[in-house]
Amino acid sequence: MTSVRVEAPARLHLGMLDAAGGSTRRFGGLGVAVSRPAAVVEASASDELAVEGPDAERALLVARACREAFGLAGGARIRVLEAIPAHVGLGSGTKLALAVAAAVAALTGQSPEPPAIARAAGRASRSAVGLWTFVLGGLVVEGGVRAGVEHAAPLLARYAMPDDWHCVLVIPSADPGLSGPAEEQAFARLRPDPTRAALIAQLVLTSLLPGLADRDLTEFGAALTRLQRLVGEAFAPAQGGVFHPRAGALVEAMLRLGASGVGQSSWGPAVYGIVGGEAAGRDLVSRMETELAGGGRVELVHFDNRGARVELERG
Repeated sequence: MTSVRVEAPARLHLGMLDAAGGSTRRFGGLGVAVSRPAAVVEASASDELAVEGPDAERALLVARACREAFGLAGGARIRVLEAIPAHVGLGSGTKLALAVAAAVAALTGQSPEPPAIARAAGRASRSAVGLWTFVLGGLVVEGGVRAGVEHAAPLLARYAMPDDWHCVLVIPSADPGLSGPAEEQAFARLRPDPTRAALIAQLVLTSLLPGLADRDLTEFGAALTRLQRLVGEAFAPAQGGVFHPRAGALVEAMLRLGASGVGQSSWGPAVYGIVGGEAAGRDLVSRMETELAGGGRVELVHFDNRGARVELERG
């Protein structure tokens, strides 16, 4: 019997280049893969299509679409072994959908190109950060989508994250970030802001990416922190401030306690701080646990430079 296991690391969405749009493309963005949490899926050929485990209903909808897209004869037994916490800003839905799509494709002996995987999974219509971190890991920059074009945004740049940089990930106990219709409405209310978009592009191209290329955490972190505030200002009317109501104080705390770069992932409430070493990371974890006072969880995670792992076994 053929079986496949797919492990897809979570992603931090670091910001959009032009959320409201004002030219031929809209959105664009950058993000980075982190080792934990992850979506882990196992699948094997079967007469019927069945899914079990966390987020099974969501995974089943994706599996049905992928069975048709990839021409899977019969069905599959899919088990979701691990799921990324939903609606906290870590790409739970995208990573699960792409993992299921990759698993179904593997059962048919296919290795589709990234845009085909995204199309089958019903993802990347707005942001392709989840797709490119799924495929490649590391830090990615994507170029945005054209109106009326159903194609994943192109990859513009991909960099491996330095091994000695670590991420302190904080997921507070709080209301979830925007999703579904509420998210759609928030994007619909945005108006083009060419000045802000130009500042974001300048930061990415003249400070954040050069800092990463030179492995200069101070430069990279300062650019990321500034970028996050600019992006947050664009979304402030929709989320009640520059950051999620629960995230703002945590972002400021991590910056105060020694993180070189800080931010909120997507709509939050998950926030992160980047530090230059495991010892510094563990110290920041301890301090942030005190800040949270039991109201959430803190974890020291590595950046993931490999992307999703797809392992095929033939019995």
